[in-house]
Amino acid sequence: MLGSAACFTANVLLIRALGEIQTVNVWLVSTVRFVTGLALLLFFYRRDLQLARLFTHPKLAVRGIVGSAGVYAFYLTVVHLGAGRATFINNTYVIFGALLAVVMLGERFRAPLAVGSIAALTGLALLTNAFGRDAHASLYDLLAVATAFGSAYIVITIRQLHATEHTSTIFAAQCVYGLLLCVVPAALQPESVTPLAWAVMLLSGGFAAAGQIAMTRAFRDLPVAEGSLLQMLVPLGIAIGGVAFFHEPFATHEWIGAALILVGTAVTAWRR
Repeated sequence: MLGSAACFTANVLLIRALGEIQTVNVWLVSTVRFVTGLALLLFFYRRDLQLARLFTHPKLAVRGIVGSAGVYAFYLTVVHLGAGRATFINNTYVIFGALLAVVMLGERFRAPLAVGSIAALTGLALLTNAFGRDAHASLYDLLAVATAFGSAYIVITIRQLHATEHTSTIFAAQCVYGLLLCVVPAALQPESVTPLAWAVMLLSGGFAAAGQIAMTRAFRDLPVAEGSLLQMLVPLGIAIGGVAFFHEPFATHEWIGAALILVGTAVTAWRR
């Protein structure tokens, strides 16, 4: 899970860097990510991969459709909200996932979960300026929250699928259904992409695929709350990277909100 967090951090910072090199439509960026993921699966997991299962197992189809739509929505929010802000909001899926795990997986609802949820959601409100006098959540803030809910559901589905499916097949669902979603819109918006931009997209896609494979495998053994804790290192790294490399502004109350999300998640995953 720690390796997954490092890969996801690199992926988002590379996508942010891509915006400095060339403006590329999000459909193409998502398509490159899914193609790269499939290529890695075919290279490393050819014997274990069962592509036919993606169209006969309903949960694999749901994992693919919701997961691929979430990737596109996440990249879209990164473009419009900034890497740090978008990733902090999206990673509230840790709280939503822990709550869903109580209902769908029978994991215990403990006092730290309630405290952590309140702290993290308060942090989310501060981060999105929900308490500002004239401030209101934009459409992309709301999209980021919806993406977080989708990510939480996907984590639950991954835990359920591990009872019968190999890690490679679970991840392949996202790649295959993602291509079905993105390849046509990407083809309908052809554009000239520089070699450097292609290189950055391919590299970021490789990091994303490695991170997704590692996270999928880790959730086979880790409870939702505990497994997601290390993923909260992703927004921390991206926020620091956004400030250090791209001069993204964070107001004081936004930093407080970000800190509350991290603290709330840590409390949620606390063990005796």
